[in-house]
Amino acid sequence: MTRYLTAVSLAAVALVGAWPATAENLSSVARPEIWPEVKAQPSRDPAVEARIDKLMAAMSLEDKVGQLIQVDIGSITPADVRTWKIGSVLNGGNSGPYGDEYASPAKWMQLADEYYDASMERSDGRPRIPIIWGTDSVHGNNNIVGATLFPHNIGLGAANDPDLIREIGAATALETAAAGLDWTFAPTLAVVQDDRWGRTYESYSEEPAIPQAYAGAMIEGVQGKVNTPDFLSPRHVIATTKHFLGDGGTGGRDQGDTRVTEEVLRDVHLGGYPQAIEAGTQSVMASFSSWNGEKMSGNKSLLTGVLKDRMHFDGFVVGDWNSHGQVDGCTNESCAKAINAGLDMFMYSGPDWKKLYANTLAQVKSGEIPMARLDDAVRRILRVKIRAGLFERGRPSSRPMAGKFEYIAAPAHRALARRAVRESMVLLKNEGVLPLKPSANILVAGAGADTISQAAGGWSITWQGIDVPNSAFPNGQSIWSGIADAVKAGGGTATFSPEGRFTAKPDAAIVVFGEQPYAEFRGDRADLEYSAEDKSDLEMLRRLKAQGIPVVAVFLSGRPLWVNAEINASDAFVAAFLPGAEGAGVADMLFRKPDGSIAYDWRGRLSFSWPKLPNQFVLNRRDPGYDPLFPIGYGLTYAQPAHVGKLDETRPKGMETGPATRFWSKGRLPDGWSFWAGGAKLAGAVGKGGALAVTGVDHRAQEDSRRLVWSGTAEARLEAPKPLDYSRETNGEISLIVEYRLDKAGQGPVTIGMGTEGRRQAMPVTRTIAAKPGEWTTLAIPLGCFRRDGLDMSQVRVPFILSGGAGLDLSISDIRLDYVSTPMTVCGDR
Repeated sequence: MTRYLTAVSLAAVALVGAWPATAENLSSVARPEIWPEVKAQPSRDPAVEARIDKLMAAMSLEDKVGQLIQVDIGSITPADVRTWKIGSVLNGGNSGPYGDEYASPAKWMQLADEYYDASMERSDGRPRIPIIWGTDSVHGNNNIVGATLFPHNIGLGAANDPDLIREIGAATALETAAAGLDWTFAPTLAVVQDDRWGRTYESYSEEPAIPQAYAGAMIEGVQGKVNTPDFLSPRHVIATTKHFLGDGGTGGRDQGDTRVTEEVLRDVHLGGYPQAIEAGTQSVMASFSSWNGEKMSGNKSLLTGVLKDRMHFDGFVVGDWNSHGQVDGCTNESCAKAINAGLDMFMYSGPDWKKLYANTLAQVKSGEIPMARLDDAVRRILRVKIRAGLFERGRPSSRPMAGKFEYIAAPAHRALARRAVRESMVLLKNEGVLPLKPSANILVAGAGADTISQAAGGWSITWQGIDVPNSAFPNGQSIWSGIADAVKAGGGTATFSPEGRFTAKPDAAIVVFGEQPYAEFRGDRADLEYSAEDKSDLEMLRRLKAQGIPVVAVFLSGRPLWVNAEINASDAFVAAFLPGAEGAGVADMLFRKPDGSIAYDWRGRLSFSWPKLPNQFVLNRRDPGYDPLFPIGYGLTYAQPAHVGKLDETRPKGMETGPATRFWSKGRLPDGWSFWAGGAKLAGAVGKGGALAVTGVDHRAQEDSRRLVWSGTAEARLEAPKPLDYSRETNGEISLIVEYRLDKAGQGPVTIGMGTEGRRQAMPVTRTIAAKPGEWTTLAIPLGCFRRDGLDMSQVRVPFILSGGAGLDLSISDIRLDYVSTPMTVCGDR
């Protein structure tokens, strides 16, 4: 008899929204001759090349292989660097010095010294090659507490100001160099075509023209002007142009497949790469994504044929986070194909980097990786290290800018960030309400008003930017604080109420709301509807407006979203995108000066089209039937106002959705849901509650899963903000599907259940989860099991409960409802 609960493969589960079949005529092999030739800068210096020749002649084969490997600081120690002569380290999104994401700048520099010292310690007479440290300074030196945080790229694209971009690049480089770091993984030049992608906010525009205008300016700001003494001077760091190529065309799926012709890849997605190469970018990051089915990290025709041969790029190509492991025939620990395709440096995270080193060394010795290809990769890496002056400048702490922490959040940098906020916001609607008088009685509502992390978005202190306290932004200012200062200076009164409550009726209300922080993978979404389930923001806007209060909506988001109802409920609507940590910049645009004159008029113009419908996923000016709510280039000003009539709030037929069917996916809960462990509510689903400890763990992507370790009997559960009706789902072959890995069995039974407000129903799974220890696998419990045992499936408040005993060590990657085709007849282990 087949058990009703069983281990099933991922292939047995129908995947919703699978990518359609590719047309047969879409090739993944580029024709370099149809791509533009580029005059790469700087020109090669014969003295530098001779110096490289001398270094390489004295390096051992092991030394050379070490240069090809970059390891996350969470996986490698300075002692390892001393032994293995690894050429580079990076701090991943959630990797801080000594395991502390909130480490001080001094600690960052201290660890940089330790890695540098280890790389230079040798007594065998072979060359000492300084290590290089890469970091994601993508909107300021955003990993470091106290640094200036600029708006994310989507807002900067709306500013349409290359000079501003150049200044931001220079300020970011200086704050990065001040912490002793050498290299930033920025800028992103993705030309995003589907706004469901969680990295949309990293893109300047859906049109290639803005990245083309910005690329050279940003590279010049970060690295200094090429062919001048300022190029890679101590005030600058090495830049990375990413992600090559086509990362913005994956149909809204992170690490997905861009299925386009070579001409579209060239004309749209190449975007600003020629300008970046001409400006002297010294590194290019290969994309996680594929082009017509072939992973970019293994596409020789593009990495070598186009980028290196046709466009003459002579810096080095670095991979993304274990991206080489996704190349056909490869693993994270072995991928000769990526090196042979043109990747020069692996980016590796995990404990097994020594296996990658050993396998690569063996592949060189066997000839699988030709010696000429190895030497070319090493030459490129050494060329950049020499150009950046790393051989001469000594320890990070001894370099001219290092340790000058006064540059971190320097007044001039914060003023620049405040200016960037002013220029990057777009006024979508204004029915004569703005600018407000600072002498008025102002109500500020919405939790986003006083939550800097929500305004900053992902890549802000932590990778996903979730639940970072305001105290982690000591040099920043929330939007509420900026408004309070402006109103105080104007003689008015400002009151903050997250729920929008008041005692004395205000003259106007400013409601700050929007998306919660996210980064790649976690930020992907199924459609562009902002508030499909949680209507609390909309209800607040409507309530205030119904009381006759002029309502100004400030919308925080990493992409345009369908907010027709929210726009209708507002008298003025501002697309603030992700403005960063300078909330006063928002206030600058909302208020008059105390003397009544207008302080600043609106400059921001949409660099992405704004959807009229929640299913307008692909909404770009070149597309047939282009029909947005607000077109690219739209933006109101005080000098040129316009009326926005009542917008249609009707959801398209076929888009009616029931309750959430993905409970835990890509490291994320549905909006409004909570994660409990051992009786404690854990922010970000990480922490300790009673006898249960929860930490992040990697499966398909960085920290997309959670490891749960029991020291006693305890339960983990997910709670929805209101009862969910799964009665319809219970009538078919829909199951609760859990993807998991058992590392250690515990004492006592293990159960998985669901619950309502007054009842819980659990299924025993002890034997099932023990079937494949140490492997990621999947189990499925049909919802009919819970209904059969008496649970009211129309009132589910706790859709997942996992109980266990002391010693149990279990990781969870995905929890969802889905269809399973295999007939089953028994529930659980019974």
